[in-house]
Amino acid sequence: MSDVLLPEELKNIADRLGIACQATVSAADVNSDLLTGVPLSFARANTILPLVEHDGTVRVAIASPAALLALDELRLTFGKPVEAVLVPAADLTDAINHAYAGMSGTAREVLQELEGEDLSTIATEFNNPKDLLDLGDEAPVIRLLNSILSEAVKERSSDIHIEPYERDLLVRFRIDGLLYEKLTPPKIIQEALISRVKIMAGLNIAEKRLPQDGRIRVLVAGRDVDIRVSIIPTFYGERAVLRLLDKKKGILSLSDIGLGQEGVNTMERILSRTSGIILVTGPTGSGKSTTLYAALNRVNSSEKNIITIEDPIEYQIKGIGQIQVNPKIELTFAAGLRSILRQDPDIIMVGEIRDTETAEIAIQASLTGHLVLSTLHTNDAATAVTRLVDMGIEPFMIASSLSAVLAQRLVRVICPHCREEYRPVERYAGVTLPERLYRGRGCDKCFGLGTLGRTAIYEIMPIDQELCSMIIRRSHAGEIKEYAVSRGMRTLRDDGLARAADGITTIEEVLRVTQDDYADVPL
Repeated sequence: MSDVLLPEELKNIADRLGIACQATVSAADVNSDLLTGVPLSFARANTILPLVEHDGTVRVAIASPAALLALDELRLTFGKPVEAVLVPAADLTDAINHAYAGMSGTAREVLQELEGEDLSTIATEFNNPKDLLDLGDEAPVIRLLNSILSEAVKERSSDIHIEPYERDLLVRFRIDGLLYEKLTPPKIIQEALISRVKIMAGLNIAEKRLPQDGRIRVLVAGRDVDIRVSIIPTFYGERAVLRLLDKKKGILSLSDIGLGQEGVNTMERILSRTSGIILVTGPTGSGKSTTLYAALNRVNSSEKNIITIEDPIEYQIKGIGQIQVNPKIELTFAAGLRSILRQDPDIIMVGEIRDTETAEIAIQASLTGHLVLSTLHTNDAATAVTRLVDMGIEPFMIASSLSAVLAQRLVRVICPHCREEYRPVERYAGVTLPERLYRGRGCDKCFGLGTLGRTAIYEIMPIDQELCSMIIRRSHAGEIKEYAVSRGMRTLRDDGLARAADGITTIEEVLRVTQDDYADVPL
C-alpha cells in the first residue's frame, strides 16, 4: 500500500477498520505531556503519535493498519483506554518530527544540567581522539552541541558562532542576517566543544595552530541539514563558525526570490540569450548564490549542456554538471573554467570572479557563443563595470560581452503574524516616506524579533548600446548609474522603499542595507 493516500482511500480504510480518520495532523495537535512516556524510536518505528486525552481516553494518530498492533503497548504505558485515528503518513511523519523536536531541551537547559557535573572531567575526557570516538550520545558536551544545533535549526539560523574570549565562551546565532547572543557556556568546556565539532566534521582535533574547513550532515526533526564548518586559531583558542543549509527548502524560482513580475520578465529576456555574461553583485551573504541557482533552474532543460564550477556546491541540480573548486590540487575557478570550455557547454556558471584570469576566461567564453553567469563583489550594478576595469579587463571586451548586471541585498521580512500599521514620524534626508508603514510587534512565531525570514531587493541594469559606448569611454560608475536610472532602472533603495510601502519590510531595514550607497543619509 502506498504511503500517499487519497482522502477517499483513507476514509475507506478507516471505515473498514471501524476507526475515525482526519485529513491532516500537525505538531500543534499534540499534548506534549503525553510524549514523555513514548520514546521517539517507538513513535517512528510504528508511525504512531499520541495526540490528546479526552474523557479518560488517549487519542492516537496512526498511518496504517499495521500500527494497530502497537496500541496495546500504549494502553499499558498510559494505563488508560486508547482510540486510534487514521491520518496521511506524510503528515504524521512530519508531526512526529516536529513534536519531539519541541520536547528537546534547549542549550540553556542542558547547561543548567551540566552545573551539577564535574566540568574539568568533561573537558579533559575530550582531549583523546579515541575517547571521543567511543563516547555515547549522552556525553554532556555532545548533548550540549546537539541542543545548539537543534535550536539553531528551529530558530532558522543561517550561522552558529562559537567564540572564545579571555574569560568567556560565547555562542551566537545569525538569524535573518543579524547576530544574536544565545549562550555563554563555561570557559572550561571550550576545547571539548570545539573538539566535538571537529569530530563531527571529520577534522584533525590534534591540529590547533592552522585553520581547518569541513562539513557535517545531520538530520534535525526530519530535516536534512548540511553544515559547513570553519575553524580558525585565535589568541584565546579556536573559533568555530558553522553555516547551516537546510536542503529541504530546495532551489527557489525567479518569482520566489523577490524579483517581482517586472524583474522576472526582465531576467527571462536576459536569460533567453545564447551568449554574453550576466553578473550578480553584492556583498557576502546577500543571496547571490540563491539568485544564480534560480536562474539556472529557469534555463535548465534537456536540450542544453549546463556546467558549473562552484565553491562550495550548495545544491545539487539534476541535469547540470557541477564541479567543486579544490585549490589543494590546483582546481581553481580559472583552471576549471578552461576544462569546462572543452565540454561543449551552452551555459556556464562560475561561482565567483575573484581574479583577472578567471574574468578574462569568462569573458572570452561569453564572446565565443556561451551564456556565462557569475558573481562579483561590488556595492551596486554600475560599480561592476569599473571593478572589471580595475582587474585589468579592457573596456571594449567588457562592452562586447556584458549582457546585464544585477545587484542585490537581503532585507528582513515583517512577521505576518504580528504585523501592524503605523504612521511614520521620523524623516530621512533624500527619502520620501508614504503616509503608512508597517512593523512587527514581536510574537511567539518570530521569537519576539518582529521579522520572519528574508527577501531580496534588486536593481537590474541591462546593457544597451549607449552603455556600451560609456564603458568604452571609461565613464565613471556614477555616470553609468545616472544613465541607467534615466532609462528606467529602479535602484536598490527605490526597490526597498517600494517593499516597505507594500508592508513586506521596514523602512529601517531598507536604510540599513543600502547605507553604503547613500552615505549622506542620516540613520
